[in-house]
Amino acid sequence: MCCTKRHLLVIISLVVQSAVFGQALGPSKTGWFSLGGRNTLSTFTHDGTGLGTGGQFRVQLSQDVNTEWFADYIMIGLPDGVRSTYYHIGWSVLFYPFSQLKYPRVIQPYILAGHCFDYNEKTVIAAPSVSESRWGSAVQAGIGTHVNLSEKFDVSLCSQYMVHLTNELNVEKDAAGNLSIQKEQRNSAEGHLLITVSINYKIFRLWEKH
Repeated sequence: MCCTKRHLLVIISLVVQSAVFGQALGPSKTGWFSLGGRNTLSTFTHDGTGLGTGGQFRVQLSQDVNTEWFADYIMIGLPDGVRSTYYHIGWSVLFYPFSQLKYPRVIQPYILAGHCFDYNEKTVIAAPSVSESRWGSAVQAGIGTHVNLSEKFDVSLCSQYMVHLTNELNVEKDAAGNLSIQKEQRNSAEGHLLITVSINYKIFRLWEKH
């Protein structure tokens, strides 16, 4: 635990230093509509580790606040030949804590929090009829940074923890080795860590700054 805290402090220190010493790209502009694609690694979950892909768009409300609207498809391979797929459709608010500095910068850190609707389906690959699915809701929060390669183009990296507020699906095996998928009777707060890399391009401005 001590080692984990030390690593977290080092990461925060690097982010702060990058924000302070990053090279400025130009004057702040708001109202931008951005479009991008993303890849996501899902880990630290009872389902295991999996990769996904998706897309997003952003609408920047002010110099301090941006919004991100996303859709993800993530597939995870479970033991015993079971496939778990997740679909996320949601939004996040991005807050830029260093907006008082000359802005935007090459390295532009942010804090994010948001909500999404998620759909999970688990299927026994060798017996597709053995399948169960559920709809749910989730909340997420984390940190990230944009790497602004130009005034309109950025590569972004974020790490966020998502908590599902729903009935989770469990894979059960009986004494004969037969698999079944059961839906929990009560809501649980299962979650996973999502690490996302995206590329984004500012296409047009929805409004001019006054």
